[in-house]
Amino acid sequence: MDNSVSTRVKLSILAVGLLSFTGILIETSMNVTFPTLVKVLGVSLGTVQWLTTGYLLLTTIVMSTTAYALKKFNPLKIFIFAVACCFIGSLICLIAPDFPVLMAGRLLQAVSTGLSTPLMFNLIFEEIPSSKLGLYTGLAGVVISLAPALGPTYGGVINRIWTWREIFIGVLPLIVLLFIIGILTIRGTARGVKGISFDYFGVLGLAIIFSVILFTFDQAGRYGWTSSQFLLWVLGSIIIVGLFAWYNHQSKRQLIDFSILKLPVLRLRLFGYFSLQFINIGLSFVLPIFAQTALKLDSAQAGLMLLPGSLLGAAFGPVAGYMYDKKGAWSPLLISGLLLTVGSGLFWLQSESLTMVAIIWIYILIRIGFSMGFGVMLSDGSVQVKGPKKSDQNSLYSMMQQYAGSLGTNVLSVVITAVALTSGTNDEVLNTIAGAKIDFIILTVLSLSVLISIIYIYFRYEKQNN
Repeated sequence: MDNSVSTRVKLSILAVGLLSFTGILIETSMNVTFPTLVKVLGVSLGTVQWLTTGYLLLTTIVMSTTAYALKKFNPLKIFIFAVACCFIGSLICLIAPDFPVLMAGRLLQAVSTGLSTPLMFNLIFEEIPSSKLGLYTGLAGVVISLAPALGPTYGGVINRIWTWREIFIGVLPLIVLLFIIGILTIRGTARGVKGISFDYFGVLGLAIIFSVILFTFDQAGRYGWTSSQFLLWVLGSIIIVGLFAWYNHQSKRQLIDFSILKLPVLRLRLFGYFSLQFINIGLSFVLPIFAQTALKLDSAQAGLMLLPGSLLGAAFGPVAGYMYDKKGAWSPLLISGLLLTVGSGLFWLQSESLTMVAIIWIYILIRIGFSMGFGVMLSDGSVQVKGPKKSDQNSLYSMMQQYAGSLGTNVLSVVITAVALTSGTNDEVLNTIAGAKIDFIILTVLSLSVLISIIYIYFRYEKQNN
């Protein structure tokens, strides 16, 4: 059996992967510019955070369509459309005179990322031999995980030297280069959608669900966690999710084959994959805000603070993939769960005395833990399904990974806002520290839950099969 991977395949994956990297890099590079944008654009922090939350929300919605799109359209056509959206969106952001125009450009970029990320994994699943699947998904995980962590550094340095607009100038030449590489190397044909109708109501339903959940948490930030507005939105969210579940069960059309969630290992790996991205994107939002508000660092310092962890963590993605290919999921995932739990716990316990140096060291632990688990969660989930259902699994994981980032940003920012609303003090530093402490508690509980799921899968399923 020939397990070699051609240069053309490597370059095609690289082109699509770096396009996804570019979209995510811009997304998180904007986080450190929020204090600047609040002043320049004359909007509140609650409004400006929608540059990230709204971007991730639309990315999630677009990803919900990719199970169908990857069967309907050839990979090259999807790539060209994604490149066009990213390039035009970046130009719009560059010249945006106000918040609505800037938001429009960000939404075009969201369409690009929503298509390019599942396309990257689809190329891997279709063209990489199974013996190297862990390695390549580990490398792909580096692309996805490194961009959110490098974003604050890139955005912070650019914002300090020039202005936030130069963030978009920097990526335009890269987008053109990726377009050239992609059209020369991307091959493949669509599987076809014979007998499958596109589920427009399914897309609408998911869009409503994802939006309603975000707006529900928004009410907590505006009125408090015990307010009638928040509780009514919670009730409405439950009803809407129930209606969608009923529709999905009754409908003959199919957006994503959710029956794959009946597979327990796939379902729990999806929970872990979602949680890791929630932690990853959530921290890339909270830590720069904490550093600038509580520690009085500037945007460049806040961004550079995350750089050591970003680089060291990225190096462990391929290592985890190699371990998975050789020995299975248990070892890299156990390391991942332990490091994430310890790191999140340290942020919680030291929240009131954190320094820049302490944040750097703890963040290194978390980034290594994230990289050890992220790609392996996806790889181990993908081997649970065969044939055409791989497109459904790919779309589902990509969609939930993006929504995890959107929800992480939204929930953690709402916590800080809600603390300021109910604390009875106008001291911004104290409110930020108190809100961040609650955020760190949430992340610790989530990390511990992931660790428990890893241990459960090993003793319930993996160990019995060894």
